[in-house]
Amino acid sequence: MLPQPHRLRMAADFRAVMRFGVRAGRASVVVHARAFPPSVDRTTGPRFGLVVSKAVGNSVQRHRMSRRLRHICADLLLPEYEDIDFVVRALPPALAADHPRLRSEVLEAGCRAAEKAHRRLNESSDNG
Repeated sequence: MLPQPHRLRMAADFRAVMRFGVRAGRASVVVHARAFPPSVDRTTGPRFGLVVSKAVGNSVQRHRMSRRLRHICADLLLPEYEDIDFVVRALPPALAADHPRLRSEVLEAGCRAAEKAHRRLNESSDNG
C-alpha cells in the first residue's frame, strides 16, 4: 500500500502532472510524470495518482485494478524519484494482464517517464 504522504489527492495536482509533465506508455498503462526543482520544498518523496476509467471495467474490476496499481507503485518509492509526481493511467488491456506483466509495464513506464521528466527539468533550467 502507498502511505498517505505519497498519494496525489487534489484534482489540480492530477491536472498539473498530466498537462505539464511527460508521459511514457506501455500496452496496459500510461505513466505521466512531472519533476520539480530541488528548490521546491518536498519532504514526502514521490507522489502517485491513479486513473482507472470505466473503459477498464465495472466497479469491482476498477477497484481491483486500483489496488493492484497502488501495490505496484510502492516499488517506485525510491530516493531518486523523490522530486517527481506520477499519475498512472490504466488502459483496458490492464485488466487481462497478470501481475508480473502489469508490474513490469508500470515499472518500465515509470522509470522512462521519470527520466524524461528529469531531462525536461534540466533543459528548462539550462535555458532559463
